[in-house]
Amino acid sequence: MIKDVIRKIKPVVSFYHFLYSFAGAVWYRFPSRKITVIGVTGTNGKTTTVDFASRIMKKGGLRVASFSSIKFEIAGEEETNLFKMTMPGRAFLQKMIRRAVDKKCDVVVMEVTSEGIKQHRHRFINFQGACFTNLSPEHIESHGGFENYRKEKEKLFKKTKNLHIINIDDENADYFLKHRSREKILCTTKQEKKENLLKAEKIESTANGTTFFINDEKFTLAVAGKFNVYNALSAVAIASSQGVSLKDAKEALQEKFTVSGRMEQVVSSPFKVIIDYAVTPDALEQLYKEVKENFSANKIIAVFGACGGGRDKWKRPKLGEIAGRYCDYIILTNEDPYDENPEEILNDIEKGVPKNTAYEKIIDREEAVKKALKQAKEKDIVVITGKGSEPWMALSKGKKIPWSDKEVIKKHLTIDN
Repeated sequence: MIKDVIRKIKPVVSFYHFLYSFAGAVWYRFPSRKITVIGVTGTNGKTTTVDFASRIMKKGGLRVASFSSIKFEIAGEEETNLFKMTMPGRAFLQKMIRRAVDKKCDVVVMEVTSEGIKQHRHRFINFQGACFTNLSPEHIESHGGFENYRKEKEKLFKKTKNLHIINIDDENADYFLKHRSREKILCTTKQEKKENLLKAEKIESTANGTTFFINDEKFTLAVAGKFNVYNALSAVAIASSQGVSLKDAKEALQEKFTVSGRMEQVVSSPFKVIIDYAVTPDALEQLYKEVKENFSANKIIAVFGACGGGRDKWKRPKLGEIAGRYCDYIILTNEDPYDENPEEILNDIEKGVPKNTAYEKIIDREEAVKKALKQAKEKDIVVITGKGSEPWMALSKGKKIPWSDKEVIKKHLTIDN
């Protein structure tokens, strides 16, 4: 009965979102026709790629606007993304693109999500370029399967005809390569050199950063994590499509900076504390693997949960299994429970934690972080995931409370010291 009602109202809801996108484009006078807009899509790495690309293009002398899950920046003016969504609706994106045009920006680089595409928020934006980072299962219940999820991502490439930037090392790359464009830039760390290929070689990663070579030019990336090399390649490709040189790209990426809530080291001594947004099994495994291999930790203490509201329940035990393989101690805690019982969410994760793994469940996220900090000794690493730099925690009945992993860490380090 309920499923029948949902099936009947879906077309009405879809038309509502479509109409809102059209109305917004009309109201703001189709601003994307007057500026270059490049969309970045994929499961992981979108935010970091947008950040890297923006830094490089600014170094190259361009006036840049960037829209991500962290912030909206237009010609150097920043505001935090407080929507708890990457692509806000109700004509917000059209308004921001109009502001970028009015500020005489040369280019907009923005995240494009499957949920945003599903709700037509990409409609009536004249994308000149589309960038694909990677793909792994996410939002499966929402889209009704992985194939549908991938098809939503592909829609960006179907409507974008000028430039496609594609990570060809990803196993789903062929689905994006098949769509036509006037120019393609292919990113890789593995494939043999060929036309239109941007390749990173001789990759070395430490806790202090990552080095690699592009066309015999040595890049020193201020951000740790081998996986960030792919984000850097995509960003270099985006910038180069706008005429920015490799020299400018190299200089921009070697400057000391962090991407808020992405592999961000917020404490360095006597133990390290890293916060990261990682919410998918693939992202979590890459993060833990990087810490395990390159941070010389005595012990890795993990603090994480999983999103509620019925979102991707399938991945909860998988997250527990991955954490158990890489971490020495796990604290399962609240993330964004929405209308689900937090205890049931943690029970779902717990099912995947290996039997020989030391762990506990602390619903209160602040208490969980506090416990991890108290337990950490010299040369240990505390890895707190699931929130990154998000400013809210989503509770039941639509309630949101202010939240910051970083501020909680600072608060309890001060108390304990």
